[in-house]
Formats: sequence, C-alpha cells, structure tokens
Amino acid sequence: MIFSSARLYFYQEIQEHEEAIDLAKAALYIAQEEYPHLDIAEYLNTLDIMAGEVQERLPASQYPLRIIQTINQYLYVDLGFAGNQKEYYDPRNSFFNDVIDRRLGIPITLALVYLEIARRIDFPMVGVGMPGHFLIRPDIPDMEIFVDAFNGGEVMFVEDCEKRLSQVFQQPVSLQPEFLEPVSNRQFLMRMLTNLKYIYLKQQNLAKSLAAIERILFLFPGMILEVRDRGLLYYQLGEYAQAADDLQTYLDKVPHAQDAVVIRSLLAELDKD
Repeated sequence: MIFSSARLYFYQEIQEHEEAIDLAKAALYIAQEEYPHLDIAEYLNTLDIMAGEVQERLPASQYPLRIIQTINQYLYVDLGFAGNQKEYYDPRNSFFNDVIDRRLGIPITLALVYLEIARRIDFPMVGVGMPGHFLIRPDIPDMEIFVDAFNGGEVMFVEDCEKRLSQVFQQPVSLQPEFLEPVSNRQFLMRMLTNLKYIYLKQQNLAKSLAAIERILFLFPGMILEVRDRGLLYYQLGEYAQAADDLQTYLDKVPHAQDAVVIRSLLAELDKD
C-alpha cells in the first residue's frame, strides 16, 4: 500500500518513545492529509509566537492559577478562541491548522492549543480523557483542578466534572475515577482520529473514515474492533480482498463476538465472489 508523505511523517512521529511524540507535529500531519500543501513549520512557529506572548504577560508571582488566568486571557479574550457550539461536527474543528486559523475547535483540539502553549512556557499540563468532553489539568502533585479548554478555560473541580459529564450525556452520570486519568500521547491522537472517523461516517464519507481508522491502527495495531470496522469499510468500498482479510482476523480473535453471525454471513458472501 502506498501512503502519502503526510501519512509517512505521522507514522515516523509515533514511532518515538511515548514522551517524545510531538503532539503538535503529529496533529498537523493528520491535517496534512486533508491539506497536502500545509506548511507544518509555519504553524509550529505560530505556536512559538503565541507562547512567547503569553510568557511576556505572566505575572511575577507565577502561581498555577495565575498562569492559567494569563493563558485564558490571552487565548479566549485577546485572540478570541472559542468552542464551536454551532457546528460541533465540522471536520475543520479536528484539523489543528484550521483550529489555529479559525480560532474555533472542539474540546480536544482547543486543549491541544492550550497544552502546546503551556509546554512552551514550562507549565506542566496533561490531557484528561473524560468521556464525551476532553479536559486538561496542571501536572502538579496534590493539585486537583481541571481546565475546560472548550468553555473559555473554565477552572473546574471534581464535582464540576461530574456536572459537565451529565450535561454532555443529558442525563445523570456517575463520575468514575478512571474518567479523570491522564491520557498518553498516543491515546490523545487516537481520540482525535476517532472523532474524525465518526464525523466522516456520519457524512457517509467512507474513504476518509477509513483513512482515520488506518492511522488509529498505526497507533494501536491490536485494536480488533478497529480492524473489524476497517474490514466493513473495505467491504462497502468494494475492496473485497482486504475486507475478507480484516473480517476473518476479527473472527479469529473474537469468534464469539455478538456480531459474529453477521460477520460470518458477510465472509460467506465474499467467498461466493
């Protein structure tokens, strides 16, 4: 299979040790498949400039909350970054260059802008993979506060996170401790790509959804449900040999899956062809 240069660069970036993966670069390589002429260096330089401007605004007493207030003022008031409430499922909200240019995004991509600025000013922060609504928090011992990059950098405590979770799912949801665990760089990128996968499925853009799954499997080759989904997309796109390989792999790994009967039926149909 021949991949674009953007796909190859993405693959090379994620071969680094977990802590060495450059999230901004990897996110821009994801975007470069959509925008082949994207200048990666230009956007990395933009992040450097933004961080430099935040650095100049930092107060003399650099308490964590003061730093967060400074970043919030700069991003959301001075520059006008905001969560895209009206067109949440616009794919551009998932492309890092578009988020920087348009100053609109979804929780995870706005969190990435925030994290990249924080990293450049040596303020340790991590991503938090709360279901349905990505958050960030200072990576400081005994400091359990969270920042909602989608909602103007709102500072939240654990009980606020539970309320936000219930708002997202429009019903009471009990907050589990694992919901607030930090995510790895690979998990961060997988969540970005999973968003794109479902956005494109909703739009019936099967080829682009397939491209998202292929990169998810670069990150986590053993994700058998993604192998199944790739096989189903291959089937819908008429790539029957690849579909048969993936669907058979899925059945070999989970022969008693709930959808095993349906998958076997598809494989039997492919065998006739």
